[in-house]
Amino acid sequence: MLWLVVFLGVAVAIQARQSAAIATARRVATLREQRTALEAERSALERQIHVATSRRVLGDRAERDLGLMQPQDSQFTLFPIDRVRP
Repeated sequence: MLWLVVFLGVAVAIQARQSAAIATARRVATLREQRTALEAERSALERQIHVATSRRVLGDRAERDLGLMQPQDSQFTLFPIDRVRP
């Protein structure tokens, strides 16, 4: 009779461990899917940032929103700087 109680105890422990392993495996699969989705979203956001910070887009926004303009070549002034020798 004692061997039957020991056997049932071991069988219950094994079943509980396998159930926990299956639940953990499902959770890992879910987390991997979430990670893949988040990595794809991150890539899309990085592309959007790259486009939004490009010189062309920023220049257009500065002209439209701030009223700034690209300078013409005749509007550049170069100032000579004398080098000071110690």
